[in-house]
Amino acid sequence: MKIDVQLDGRPENAARRARELDALGVGGLFTFEGPHDVFLPLAAAAPVVDSDLMTNVAIAMPRSPMHLAHTAYDLQVLSRGRFRLGLGSQIRPHIEKRYGAQWSRPAARMRETVLAVKSIFDAWEGNSKLRFEGEFTTHTLMPPTFDPGPNPYGPPPVYLGALGPIMTRTAAEVADGLLVMPFNSARHFRERTLPAVEEGLDRAGRDRADLAIHPQIVVGMGRTREELDAASRGVRTLLAFYGSTPAYRPVLEVEGWADLQPELNVLSKQGQFAAMTDLIDDTALATLAVHGTPEECAAEIVARFGDHAERVCCYFPGYPVRDEHIADLVTALKAFDVTALKAFGS
Repeated sequence: MKIDVQLDGRPENAARRARELDALGVGGLFTFEGPHDVFLPLAAAAPVVDSDLMTNVAIAMPRSPMHLAHTAYDLQVLSRGRFRLGLGSQIRPHIEKRYGAQWSRPAARMRETVLAVKSIFDAWEGNSKLRFEGEFTTHTLMPPTFDPGPNPYGPPPVYLGALGPIMTRTAAEVADGLLVMPFNSARHFRERTLPAVEEGLDRAGRDRADLAIHPQIVVGMGRTREELDAASRGVRTLLAFYGSTPAYRPVLEVEGWADLQPELNVLSKQGQFAAMTDLIDDTALATLAVHGTPEECAAEIVARFGDHAERVCCYFPGYPVRDEHIADLVTALKAFDVTALKAFGS
């Protein structure tokens, strides 16, 4: 199993940090659309590393599919065929109040964005004339001046971030990969995510091999008591933030903790962030994240996702994870692969 880790979003640090992470043996690097642009750090990293690169995620609704297609195509060239375009919808307040864009029917919009980007790619590859006419976007003009022509590495795959059943089903219908949101649990993944995936594949007449599933997981990792305590605080803080958002209530609901979401939401509006963190107890920590030594975290990741995914995206939120621990996590996950192969051979 490969792991992808987050690349610092500051573009001036991206190339240096990408080299450091690449040297640890990670499978890929991803950027998060936070305080910095989601694409620029990958452009800086692409020429200097061999790892796969991915946006995780680029917020699609404020962007034209044509903008997304051009940037993704160029990053595919810069990375020599190692780029994946990860898209996400965000929530209504951010789309309307931060981006100043329109929000409605997010799954329908995301479905159309994925199909539009793929249609543009198909036209550039010379497979068809550009003629995409959807409900939310139309692309029917592509003069030679604006056509980059076939990509020497082929068009990049398009992934879609999802949590709820409708968006998950949409990803399974039209995307090349599903990015399972990091606020999750093994039970929610089994009982809610996988059935929605199967429904989407059935609707589209696709096979399981047509969709890459990339779970994302929050990791609190260390070896000393001080490191583990710091990791625990960082992870609990992020889980409390996620849990306060109504969109993530289904994950708490499936674990029998539905009442925790409105309680966290009230505290967040009051600015009582320490109290929010205190509500994430040891059981919630172990259920919604993984916590422990690199070897213990690797074992838990494989137990949750080993039967369904060949790679995972790991977050280390709010604490200074040591590079040697990331390298140990990579080694531990590879050791599980070797063990599984030996067991299969016997």
